[in-house]
Amino acid sequence: MYQAYIFDLDGTLLDTLESLANCYNRALSKHGYPTHEVDAYRYFIGDGAEKCVTRCLPESARKPEIIAELMATQREDYQLTWQQSAAPYSGISALLHSLAESRVRIAVLSNKDQSFTESCVKHFLPDYTFDPVVGYSSTTPHKPDPTGAKKIAADWGIAPEHIAFIGDTSMDMETATKSGMSAIGVLWGFRTKQELQDAGAKHIVRSPEEILDLSS
Repeated sequence: MYQAYIFDLDGTLLDTLESLANCYNRALSKHGYPTHEVDAYRYFIGDGAEKCVTRCLPESARKPEIIAELMATQREDYQLTWQQSAAPYSGISALLHSLAESRVRIAVLSNKDQSFTESCVKHFLPDYTFDPVVGYSSTTPHKPDPTGAKKIAADWGIAPEHIAFIGDTSMDMETATKSGMSAIGVLWGFRTKQELQDAGAKHIVRSPEEILDLSS
């Protein structure tokens, strides 16, 4: 078992694909742009709202003022709908309960904005103590920038090689590698095994309980 665990949020702890897809599609529709199938958002989502909005838009509409306007609409919608069509993945509660019993440190590091990250963790995972809960902000850049992960390790006083970084995308695996942590890729999230392997995953797991069997 590792001494500590840092978790991605969307696609790792929480199944938010449909929730996010519906929100972005409503924003697109409101502005008269084509919407997308839910599965398309597996590759739109992952490194921040601005990148997602840009990918959603037709190429001819990818202009700064349009992106900004659509982002504002999406954020307004998400403030009202983030609880809809979202839930922890099967097995996550059991995993977190086991980690709590083992008294290891756990944290969340997400590319979702800080306020939404905090709201989702508090609402969907209220029984577990993530310390800290970190999202995107003016002081924490989007992953794969390792700033957030390195700060968590430093605040804990735990060497990075004893920390598992768990996520479902190449950004998470790259963040782990850049931080000197073990990259654990999960197959129940948004992306593929091949992507995780290509991005440097040390371990790949098919279910949350498998994480307990891994060691640094």
